[in-house]
Formats: sequence, C-alpha cells, structure tokens
Amino acid sequence: MKRLRRAATARLTRWAVRRHGIDTLPLTISRRRIYIIPTRFGLTLGLMLAAMLIAGLNYNSNLGLAFGFLLTSLVLVAMHHCHRNLLGLGVDAVGDADTFAGAPAQLEFVLQSDAAVDRCDIEIRCTDAAASTHRVAANGYQRAVVGLPAMPRGVMRLDQFELRTRHPFGWFRSWTYVHKPLTVFTAPEPRGTHVLPSAAAAAGAVSESDLHGDEEFAGLRSYQIGVPLKHMAWKVVARGGEPAVRSYTGLAAQPEWLEWSALEGMDTEARLSQLCRWILESEAAHHRYGLRIPGTEVSPGHGAVHRSTCLRALARFGVENPP
Repeated sequence: MKRLRRAATARLTRWAVRRHGIDTLPLTISRRRIYIIPTRFGLTLGLMLAAMLIAGLNYNSNLGLAFGFLLTSLVLVAMHHCHRNLLGLGVDAVGDADTFAGAPAQLEFVLQSDAAVDRCDIEIRCTDAAASTHRVAANGYQRAVVGLPAMPRGVMRLDQFELRTRHPFGWFRSWTYVHKPLTVFTAPEPRGTHVLPSAAAAAGAVSESDLHGDEEFAGLRSYQIGVPLKHMAWKVVARGGEPAVRSYTGLAAQPEWLEWSALEGMDTEARLSQLCRWILESEAAHHRYGLRIPGTEVSPGHGAVHRSTCLRALARFGVENPP
C-alpha cells in the first residue's frame, strides 16, 4: 500500500511540475495550484452520511433527512474553508541551509497572509521526515523553520517542498507543491589535532618583533580567551573599559592559506575535517584566510560570507555535479 501511494505521489508531482514549471520565490498560491481530497476520516464521514440519507429515504424519516442534509452542508463548508486556508497565502524561502556532518540542518521560510482571516495549521513539508506546522495571523507573516535530520558530508538538493493543511476539522486535506530547488550544504565535522598554520608564524613574529621592533601598533580589538596577557591593554581596563588587546601589523596581519597539501598522510575526510576546524579557528581569530583544495581555490577574505563560501567548498568536494 505504501509503495502504491509513493508511486501515485511521484506521478502527481511530475505532472504538477509539467503543469506549473519551476517557481520563482516569493510566490502567492493561486486557486489552480491547490489540490484537495478527503482524508480517511472524511471518507468515513461521507459513507456515514450516505447511509443516513438512504435510511431516511427508506423509512421516510424527515428528521433523519434534515440532519443528514445539515451535516452534508457542514462538510461542504469545511471543504471550502480547507481550500481557502491555502488560497492567496504567500511563501518565500530565506535561503539554502548550512550545517556540519552529524548535526541537523534548518531551512527557513516566511509565510505571509494578506487576508483578514487567520491561516491555521499550515504544514511545510520538505521530506517525509522533515515537516513543521505553523499559524499565520490575519494580515501578518510568520517565520517558519523546518528541521532536517542529520546527514553525512555532502550536498543534498531538494527539488520542491509542499504546503498542506487539514484545517478546520481534518475531514479534507488540501496541498500545493512549490517547485523551487533548495540546497543543503553539509560541511565536514570540525575536528583535528593539527595547529593552525599561522600560529607558529605568529609566535615567531612576536618574538622577532620583541627583538627588532618591526611591528607597528594597529589599534585595539576585543579580548578573546587564549590571547596572551602581555598583549592586554591594561590602561583601558584600568579606566573601566571593556577588556581589549593590542593589535600589531606584521606577519600576523598577512593572509594565511589553509592548504590541502599541508596535511600529507591523512585520508580525505580527515583532511577535510581538519581544514574545517582551521576555517572556524581563523574566523574566530579575525584572520584573513584563503582555502586551497584540489580543484578549488578561495581567495583570502574574512566574514560570514567568506566563511560560508569556504565551508561549502568543503561540502562540495568529491560530489558529482554539485549545485
């Protein structure tokens, strides 16, 4: 039964792609995009109403017929509300997701309603194991997060996601497909025992500058755990300011390269994990750094965008036809 249902769902999905094409976000759900069918409870209710109406006709029971027609009208109204719960709803995806191997990922969406009624029990479903239900207030919006299970290193592409609802009574299920590819980049787990390449060079630069004075003061930056106390700006602390350390220009200010070739003797995943750890350590130390791995070179930089670029390069490594 499950195999038949999956085959029918896959066939319907392919038909919907041919009908609507690839979507551009943000998207407002139109009437022709919404599909609706009764649930198991709805089918049971329909059979019960049919039996009630047949019995009322056979036994000439006006009260039974009136009650049957009343329930039938209630079912039709519930079907209308279930369909309207998705009609005109706006949906947008914040962006692709980034995570580390063994850790769950999160896809972020924005649901928006311009109608004067609340949208209740809106379910966003990315896979069979990743779904979340949300409520959108009238003339408002709601940020929605869908958690994905932990995955190994690599790149996972979701060709579409689904919006569905069973509001108000669970008698019907209406849904729509949004054919917008989303990508989940899973970087390697940050681990390794090798010291950051710039650490030894920075230590040598400090000792050499103490002897020859070839470094110049470049300003103050916030204190971080692990910075030697001799670099603390004690005068700032004495005046009641936030803990800060002195920065100097010199070898430590030069961009550093995190290179594949520096990790000879390690297997592929161990190298990638060590490079991932170096990226996070360089970012935390506010260094400018670049990445060199076979087939990819990322120029030196710094910041959240640069960090994401480097981590995604590690996630793509060895993946056939990465997005």
